Amino acid sequence: MTWTSTMSSGYSSLEEDSEEYFFTARTSFFKKPSGKPTQCKDVAQERELRTHLSREEIRQKVELYNNSSKDHLKMTLNPSGVYTGFIKVQLELRRPITVRGGGGGEEAFYLPQGATNTLHISSNNTIRQVIQALLTKFTVADNPAKYALYKRCRREEQVYMCKLSEGEHPLFLRLLAGPNTDTLGFVLREQQTGEVMWEAFSIPELSNFLRMLEKEETERVCSVMRRYDNYRLKLQEAMSAAGGPE
Repeated sequence: MTWTSTMSSGYSSLEEDSEEYFFTARTSFFKKPSGKPTQCKDVAQERELRTHLSREEIRQKVELYNNSSKDHLKMTLNPSGVYTGFIKVQLELRRPITVRGGGGGEEAFYLPQGATNTLHISSNNTIRQVIQALLTKFTVADNPAKYALYKRCRREEQVYMCKLSEGEHPLFLRLLAGPNTDTLGFVLREQQTGEVMWEAFSIPELSNFLRMLEKEETERVCSVMRRYDNYRLKLQEAMSAAGGPE
């Protein structure tokens, strides 16, 4: 399996018509939906349903999906029974990512919150492959195991979040839910391990983090010093106005 990139369609593509995966970039920005995420139930039902759906049932669902879609992001059913389509993945990364530079070096920076990438994938593509495609698209050098894909469901003003297993097939989940992204959305996040696994980072990554911490520390110290300088000036002005010693 190899990874190559092209800039033809304007989308990220991850089809399994051959051994090669092709993906390009289409990124948009919008506000994150409101609501406090909560945990939803496991995805075992989706796995079971995927196993038992016949080709005719898949054809009917693809047709219903396309009739319900209000944009050009349709699904296509191939004679082999494999279907292709589009999913949108919202990026909610709190920590900086490490990217490969043109000269072979690496640097760390934060991705904008709420950035969304549209991927063209097949029904055979798994969550793990989608995560890898997203990281490759952004030339991210980080270990894919640091990230996880979640599904977000909205029901009666409540937002439910559920971590998807690496073997799940996101296009099948998209097909079941229909084209409405409020009914089902995909979100890329860091793994929720409770503690940062520093041993999973490379030396260049850790060095970049140290530089960013030093920069933030300097900015925070300067901000505190400016605030206390301002307090001191106001106190001196008040004492001067009251006729006291400066």
